[in-house]
Amino acid sequence: MKNQITLCLICLYLYSCSPTNLMSLSVMKPAPVSIPADIGSVGLIDRTVPSKETRTINTIHQVLSLESSELPREGAKASVQGLSDELSKNSRFSKVVSLTGLDLRSVGAGIFPASLPWDTVQKICLESHTDALFSLELFDASSKLSYGTNAVSVNNGFGSIPGLQQKVNLNTEVKAGWRIYDPATRTILDEYILTRDLNFSANGLNPLKAATIPTEQKEAVKQAGTQAGQAYAARILPYWIRVSREYFVGGDDQFTIARRKAQAGDWDGAAAIWQKETTSASGKLAGRGCYNMAIISEINGDLDGAISWAQKAYENYGIRLALSYLNILRHRKDQNEVLKSQNAVSSTQPR
Repeated sequence: MKNQITLCLICLYLYSCSPTNLMSLSVMKPAPVSIPADIGSVGLIDRTVPSKETRTINTIHQVLSLESSELPREGAKASVQGLSDELSKNSRFSKVVSLTGLDLRSVGAGIFPASLPWDTVQKICLESHTDALFSLELFDASSKLSYGTNAVSVNNGFGSIPGLQQKVNLNTEVKAGWRIYDPATRTILDEYILTRDLNFSANGLNPLKAATIPTEQKEAVKQAGTQAGQAYAARILPYWIRVSREYFVGGDDQFTIARRKAQAGDWDGAAAIWQKETTSASGKLAGRGCYNMAIISEINGDLDGAISWAQKAYENYGIRLALSYLNILRHRKDQNEVLKSQNAVSSTQPR
């Protein structure tokens, strides 16, 4: 016990003597999928209905996976609506329209199909006055059923007697697969499958208790379909994340003062001290000052300035932490170029 207390005290001492602290800031990341700026209107289609040629294969798949014909149909409808709602909320597109009445078929059977012929894509876009198509290519809700029993005591009015409680478990894997077609360049901008597991269970002395599951499953699959559409919409939108950064707080009394200012939220005050430290006669203090000025520059959105300070900290003063930070900053600058193209407003006429 004495050795454990000593070890804890040593760890606390080492932590308190650490020359760095952690801070966090928000960083915008580019969307996983870049949509060309001249795509202003989009059509949404559902081609998850199996063709006549694959109907038998799809029926066998439904039997083996305990999937009713209603589940994928309702789930697909909800998924297209979820995507439509999310895209319509954003000003990225001038028009978002769900295209119905099209005789588009797929393989079914939980298979992500081959892409649509480009002549078909171009015809749909021309007739609907849209620039691109978001196509739901796959929606599947395959299930696995398992049974079990638990020993319980049953009160029959005269006392408790031993009995068996039936337990039914149903696991449903929901899959939604999307493609984005750009007919002008005949390019598939994205193809992606989202998956989610749903679990249902029922307990009772009568096995018929399991009959309560299908209704619950249907509503959950529809909800999962809606969420899959919403999640797919997020793939074309930039997003914010929180990232952590280390900055130096140890070195001399001035760094101690700057640490307190930073902890109190006075980053400008801390920066004024670190700026002075960059001219210190001590190489270690000057290097740490340069590194911290890189942090301040990133906080203020000046990535070029941050890169310059971090480079100086590493090249002139050998601050090893600055090298990994330099790589992070350069990667951020590359991503910002992608962000600029994603946020660009086209000066050309719509297609």
